[in-house]
Amino acid sequence: MTHGMPDTGSSPAGIIKTIAAAIRRERERAGLTLTELARRAGLAKSTLSQLESGTGNPSVETIWALGMALGVPFSRLVEPARPRTHLIRAGEGPVTRSQEADYTATLLSSCPPATRRDLYRITAEPGSPRDSRPHQPGTVEHVILSTGRALAGPLDSPVELHPGDYLTYPGDTPHTFAALTPATTAVLAMEHP
Repeated sequence: MTHGMPDTGSSPAGIIKTIAAAIRRERERAGLTLTELARRAGLAKSTLSQLESGTGNPSVETIWALGMALGVPFSRLVEPARPRTHLIRAGEGPVTRSQEADYTATLLSSCPPATRRDLYRITAEPGSPRDSRPHQPGTVEHVILSTGRALAGPLDSPVELHPGDYLTYPGDTPHTFAALTPATTAVLAMEHP
């Protein structure tokens, strides 16, 4: 399994360049030095420097940590600019892979101005669960299971989901998504405060 690098129909180098520019833009917007952002995100300054220069290969966990430290949604760090009408075919879109589980998140729609939600297509395989640290305070997640079976929700009380089931839970507490059958897919909506 390839760890960490988002992939789309665009070149991997183009995606890395998009992430690098977004990290730098958001860090400067927040008025943070490389040292301060690295400290807040729990990263080595050299790692952050590589990411900003476009020579790093960030995992989903690293991007989430940077988003939390910057106070921005994950999507703001991975999504390239796009036109108003946009189609993402199945199997396409900016994909980020977990390094801890057989789990991918494909950004379908980010949080445009005056809207506070992002949409993702999730694909997961049985094995290690995708355990998530708390996101920004007030974040709420919504999951609709499309295929397979999964355990999802708060880390201390996940719920078994079947195709068509809908679950909402606080995203600002530790939570999990674990596929129970092969080829499990879901749609995840994140509401941001």
